[in-house]
Amino acid sequence: MMRRLAFLAALAAAQPLEAQTATTDTAGVGAVLGEALERSELMKNLQHLTDVIGPRLSGSAAMRRANEWTAARFREYGLSARLEPYDFGVAWERGPLAFRMVEPFRRAVTAHSWAWTAGTGGRTFAGPVVITDLSTPDSFAVYRSRVRGAWVLPKASSPVWNPDGPAPTPEDTARAAAFLAARAELTADTSAAAVRARRQWTVDLPYLLKAEGALGTLVDGGKEHALMTMSGSPNRLSPLPNLVISHEDYTHLERLIAAGITPRLEGRVENRVSRSPVQQWNTVGEIRGSELPRQVVILGAHLDSWDLGTGLTDNGAGSSVVLEAARAIARSGVKPKRTIRFLLFSGEEQGLLGARGYAAAHAAEADSVQAVLVIDNGTGMIVGQALQGRDDLADTWRALLAPVAHLGAGNVRSAVKSGTDHLAFGYYGIPSFNFDQEPRGYFHTHHSE
Repeated sequence: MMRRLAFLAALAAAQPLEAQTATTDTAGVGAVLGEALERSELMKNLQHLTDVIGPRLSGSAAMRRANEWTAARFREYGLSARLEPYDFGVAWERGPLAFRMVEPFRRAVTAHSWAWTAGTGGRTFAGPVVITDLSTPDSFAVYRSRVRGAWVLPKASSPVWNPDGPAPTPEDTARAAAFLAARAELTADTSAAAVRARRQWTVDLPYLLKAEGALGTLVDGGKEHALMTMSGSPNRLSPLPNLVISHEDYTHLERLIAAGITPRLEGRVENRVSRSPVQQWNTVGEIRGSELPRQVVILGAHLDSWDLGTGLTDNGAGSSVVLEAARAIARSGVKPKRTIRFLLFSGEEQGLLGARGYAAAHAAEADSVQAVLVIDNGTGMIVGQALQGRDDLADTWRALLAPVAHLGAGNVRSAVKSGTDHLAFGYYGIPSFNFDQEPRGYFHTHHSE
């Protein structure tokens, strides 16, 4: 994975991604390859980032340490480097949590606070569990009288199976298909008004639940073996406890209620939120172009992570690849014609906030950016490029990937990929891409422990 991105950095810097007829200069491939294979520091950097700095929640002290450390690494490799600020929102810190079932018997429930959620204000919240469907305002009207004094399951559990275990059975597949079909029906109306209404509903719902006296909401962890998923945003601060619990615990509660038994839970949550908005930073490293320095190719990955694990899958791996690409190119002696800017974003997990902040701050320079190339799909090898619908660039990408096609990285497809920082740049008309990678159990471990 590292060597392929390093190759692509050199190749992409050689030519702008502007036409199918663009030629590519691959003369530096051998030198970059030799540097990457013989003196790689990828694993050394990845270990420090994840084992020593650890999880890098945006707004935390660890995130700042990661910014400063990566800037120092860029400088050690001979690049210029700086931290660029942007307005982030309020910071949030996870505090102690105790959560258990007390009826029909006592046992601990595996739980974590959803990020940017309130605590219990020093009290223990105890009450029954109710199952609801809070997907729309109409469904909320049906259930609103039932939530007072209760822990709320806002929707049915998701189908889950172990991606590293046996293949799903036909019954598993049918359940998953039915679940996805029902979810798709909720978002079938793609008009701008409908999309705005759905987004607003997700913002309004926790406040409506609090007004009705709910104790808190519970999220299905959505993974097997008590692994969790995690999300949250300073733009959607929850006014009442919102806890993610293991899929096994969530489905246990569902089964009890289906059997006519009302489980009771009690929990105490102590989280902290900053009193005022804070700034965060993106780390920027740069190799200045030898012939066309005002033309820029951006190679990026997000440096931030969630805080349940050490943030290796998402996206310590990608950040370390960007660092290694910078090192391999700088130390190889190759002189890229265009400026290569290496960006390590924060705030991605909260809604691409760092990338959006950077793109907005540099909007006046958008025409000089030839391409944005992002890596953010875990530890799997790069297998090619999704064109984001830019089929006019297919031949250019095939030429760029030709030197690594024998390594399995030559696939080019028209697909549009979402969910990471390249999206922030498309708004400004910049060709922006997210590399295709082997899955390697990505959704099994990302956003998790």
